[in-house]
Amino acid sequence: AFKAAVLIQQWYRRYVARLEMRRRCTWRIFQSIEYACEQDQIKLHNFFGYLIDHFTPSSSKERDFISRMFISGESFKEAELEKYCDYESMEVPDSYTGPRLSFPLLPDHATALLEAFKQKQQLHARYVLNLLHETRKHLKQLPNISHVSTCYSEEVTVCGDLHGQLDDLFLIFYKNGLPSPSKSYVFNGDFVDRGKQSLEILIVLFTFLLIYPKEVHLNRGNHEDHMVNLRYGFCAGLITMSRVHGKKILKMIQNVFCWLPLATLIDQKVLIIHGGISDTTDLDVLEKIHRNKFISVLRGKKRKESNRNVEIQEINGESKVEADPAGNEAAPSLSPQPQPDQAPSMANRLEFSRWVRQTVQEQIEWCRRLVDISESEDEELTCSSMVSLTDLDGPCWTRQEEWKQILDILWSDPMPQEGCRVNTVRGGGCYFGPDVTGKILEKYNLQFLIRSHECKQEGYEFCHNRKVLTIFSASNYYEIGSNRGAYVKLGPDLIPHFVQYQANKMAHTLTMTQRQGFLVALISRVEESAFRALREKLFAHTSALISAFKAYDKDNTGRITLSNWATAVESVLHLGLPWRMLRPQLVRSTADGMLEYKSWLDDLAVEQRSQEHVQSSLLEVIYRNRSNLETIFRIIDRDHSGLISFEEFHQTWKLFSSHMNIELTDDGINDLVRSIDFNKDGNIDFNEFLEAFRLVKQSQ
Repeated sequence: AFKAAVLIQQWYRRYVARLEMRRRCTWRIFQSIEYACEQDQIKLHNFFGYLIDHFTPSSSKERDFISRMFISGESFKEAELEKYCDYESMEVPDSYTGPRLSFPLLPDHATALLEAFKQKQQLHARYVLNLLHETRKHLKQLPNISHVSTCYSEEVTVCGDLHGQLDDLFLIFYKNGLPSPSKSYVFNGDFVDRGKQSLEILIVLFTFLLIYPKEVHLNRGNHEDHMVNLRYGFCAGLITMSRVHGKKILKMIQNVFCWLPLATLIDQKVLIIHGGISDTTDLDVLEKIHRNKFISVLRGKKRKESNRNVEIQEINGESKVEADPAGNEAAPSLSPQPQPDQAPSMANRLEFSRWVRQTVQEQIEWCRRLVDISESEDEELTCSSMVSLTDLDGPCWTRQEEWKQILDILWSDPMPQEGCRVNTVRGGGCYFGPDVTGKILEKYNLQFLIRSHECKQEGYEFCHNRKVLTIFSASNYYEIGSNRGAYVKLGPDLIPHFVQYQANKMAHTLTMTQRQGFLVALISRVEESAFRALREKLFAHTSALISAFKAYDKDNTGRITLSNWATAVESVLHLGLPWRMLRPQLVRSTADGMLEYKSWLDDLAVEQRSQEHVQSSLLEVIYRNRSNLETIFRIIDRDHSGLISFEEFHQTWKLFSSHMNIELTDDGINDLVRSIDFNKDGNIDFNEFLEAFRLVKQSQ
């Protein structure tokens, strides 16, 4: 009997260990792909941010087209915004059965909103704009760093990323109670994007903020950013939800986001920030920053027209000495900025591409010298840093310092190693080590830091000798069953107490035995989703993979070892995944340990619905850069109609091919345009564009 028990125990432990290993591998895949997407976005804005400042268009059409790509996020003046988002002129029809708001708000209004959203009802645009208007007025009165005391409430509850998942917010309120004079909340950013109910979450949080301004506190996250919202779904979802007033709501939300506080201090001992810190983080500087100037941290504020004209003249070789408004000469620069040659016409894409690469490299080297960065460093400055170095409204160094302070607290991640280095995985912010944490805690007499920004399997995680706590409140973030959500409660003793949860209605009705089977099914489902995403990534880099495989296939046999396969795949994708461990899920077993890589790549082939006549190289480019294309198209589509003209499409591809160093023929682009224009109206429906190129696994 004892031997049988030990044997069963060994089997069970081995089984659980395998499940856990599968879960961790799946987690690594999801997280690596997510961070790669964030890095792609910053690289994309790196190029276009430089282009908007340094490209000399060959025609007025090209100039207007490029300018439009960045005008859409421009902020309104105070009076213009009020007039544009005039909610008082909107009438609520008698047929409207949803919740109604009147100001000042009362707790009953919040309760009615929660019940309405549970019933899948929507709040009328008039009330949404009114709420945003009042929220903006309130936020403008708040400091950059909010101060909370446990003396006035029993405890403070801190929640992490919600990402548009309203069910998680409902579950938090169900378990922990609604905000009240005795129950304070701090919501640590990333309220929107990815989830389908981002607007509802904003409405609920802003409502409680106005009802309990001393008990509810909101921090800005890296997703409270217009350019990030363009990529990750909030903008598109909002416009789809409200075709008539969606643009006004979006513009108002964009302005509200830039007024959100940057951090929160509990009892002057616990600092709550969304991302993290760096070795240059200075709370005194953060308290003085004009936070509303940074509508998007991914790019600097658009320069004034006068200075823009001066720079254009300088690029064309007409150097001028700038003077300040008082008539004094501007301070001399530390080193002359390289002035690129006249840009060639985009008609010659190869020549234009070479010009862009040359001038970008010259500008990067100049920026490095300006900020005293060693040439031996490989990290590229992001477009935001380049734009901010020449930004307006204040001294150059002050503007650059303010931008970096905000970028670091919104985008940074902790690391186990000592020191502080550029966050090359995300493409923005930095990695900070235990020594950096210790110095900040000692300098400001803090006990520990609370941050969010990273999805954790258990919903929370300590690091840096329990001095940094990551809290993440969006459960099932990558896929149903992928992770738990959590929130943390702090009393006067500031000892953290965690509550974990998983917003899954089905699991609550199952027995213990059924839950075990349900767990296995969930892991399999999550695993399948992760490997599907990974196969898409592999297909999108087919050409690069073939080149990498051929480097190991010296005799041109079409076969390489599985070890070389793993090394080659990582050299192309740079995802940092354990490819040897993942190999059984991606490569069929072979008797001699050799892989026929061409036939393996054929297995990754896709079914191109009506795109048989589109050149394969163009198809691969589309799959590899689909997210970047979507971001660009949303910027171009200023009226959010979802339609883009043929001319705009052509211009986009010219710019994009220069960015990616890709030679594409006009015939290839024309074939693509004709295949997407299903109704032949002369415009491209971008929703149909995405659907037309959705990856589908080839049937056996």
